[in-house]
Amino acid sequence: MALDAQIKGQFAQYLQLLEADVVFQVQLGEDESSQKVRDFLEEIAAMSDRISIVPASLSRTPSFKIAKVGQESGVEFAGLPLGHEFTSFVMALLQISGRPPKIEDDLVKRIKAIQSPLHFETYVSLSCHNCPDVVQAFNIMAVLNPNITHTMVEGGMFQKEVESKKIMAVPAVFHSDKLFHSGRATIDELVEMVAGPISQDTFEEKGIFDVLVVGGGPSGNSAAIYAARKGIKTGLIAETFGGQVMETVGIENMIGTPYTEGPKLMAQVEAHTKEYPVDIMKAQKAKSIRRTDLIEVELENGAILKTKTAILSVGAKWRNINVPGENEFRNKGVTYCPHCDGPLFTGKDVAVIGGGNSGIEAAIDLAGLAKHVYVLEFLPELKADQVLQDRIAALPNVTVLKNVATKEIVGDEEVTGLVYIDRESQEEQIISLQGVFVQIGLVPNTEWLLDSDVALNDRREIIVDSHGATNVSGIFAAGDCTNSVYKQIIISMGSGATAALGAFDYLIRQ
Repeated sequence: MALDAQIKGQFAQYLQLLEADVVFQVQLGEDESSQKVRDFLEEIAAMSDRISIVPASLSRTPSFKIAKVGQESGVEFAGLPLGHEFTSFVMALLQISGRPPKIEDDLVKRIKAIQSPLHFETYVSLSCHNCPDVVQAFNIMAVLNPNITHTMVEGGMFQKEVESKKIMAVPAVFHSDKLFHSGRATIDELVEMVAGPISQDTFEEKGIFDVLVVGGGPSGNSAAIYAARKGIKTGLIAETFGGQVMETVGIENMIGTPYTEGPKLMAQVEAHTKEYPVDIMKAQKAKSIRRTDLIEVELENGAILKTKTAILSVGAKWRNINVPGENEFRNKGVTYCPHCDGPLFTGKDVAVIGGGNSGIEAAIDLAGLAKHVYVLEFLPELKADQVLQDRIAALPNVTVLKNVATKEIVGDEEVTGLVYIDRESQEEQIISLQGVFVQIGLVPNTEWLLDSDVALNDRREIIVDSHGATNVSGIFAAGDCTNSVYKQIIISMGSGATAALGAFDYLIRQ
């Protein structure tokens, strides 16, 4: 399997960074999949005299370990690490050779302190843009701590395993043959799961912030940067750094940047935020907020952070359709990411709920994989742009059902069908299928504010004024969690700056 010439040229530069001789320990057969892996590894090894290949006894065929010569390794790849996983392969190669992972020192200490022997397996699809973060996180843990081992399993080459474990969403992480985690996660979140939460004492020692930003997406980072530039003590807590943008594949409307991708954009944003003295606290979820003489934000772990002002930038998440079967079959046929999970439904019948741009784009992508795609739209007409409607109308394996309401998702251990009602005739119909992709927009992450004094509108959006201020003195908000008319990355960034300037103005007038 020959690498693209451009990729090969870029990879050759990375090979110059190897700090020690490494070896691919391989278990291969005579099947077609093994030949693909053999060709891949031989092509890589031929590019550097620091890489060799030796046979080994591993648990899967085809698979290989990357190890420093003369040492054991806990990093294994089952299948081909191509597509989005090629970066995971490159990073593992460099880190195993001796180049330190680029993570915070406190994370390194927490990983090295884990004493229990742990083996994790992450099932991926090569088109999944969320999978590499999880794969690379566990690889880093395995590189830093000999008690931890990790195997990336490429679902396309190990379909029987995927089916036997009933994996219908990736990334899917298993530990001791049990599902440990499913879906996108950062290394901070995963270390929190593996090593346990940070001590509350760590948070109590932080003192009082001038501005505390809750949320790590575009608006939160913008707010933190603008606040820190004013020379005031700024903190940022984020359950998932990067927010919803991390699930966005292509971004073409960032002014001055013709094209980028969500993870790349947020990596640049994080690097920018770290240029300033912002106390970033990752993998931390806010539980409540209240106004005393100061503002107190309580975290899920029980710790309480105190601040003079707060900026709520908690973003939004995928909206549920709230019908019977949705929660029961989540990750068992019900999914929200066509890019990540689409390949798992190759050759199967699936439905997309939602006829807006995201729903029609999902249906177009899935049409190239699935046997048949049904699009269900609640309104009498699709809401998607006409160019997308024209494209989907030309696809022979897509059926668009308009003016219908999803009533129930049915199945046994997995999804087997979907029941809908024709809104005009009130007739009930059932479609036999194996997957349901929900694409009906976003809902703000404000459930934790329902019992607070912060005012929300009927859509549970935080109500803010032109300065980003809420109804509670000293509490501001920004981004997709607010009653902003339009939900766009560039608008969220602007609203974050507005809230930070509003908070600074509030501070100097107190």
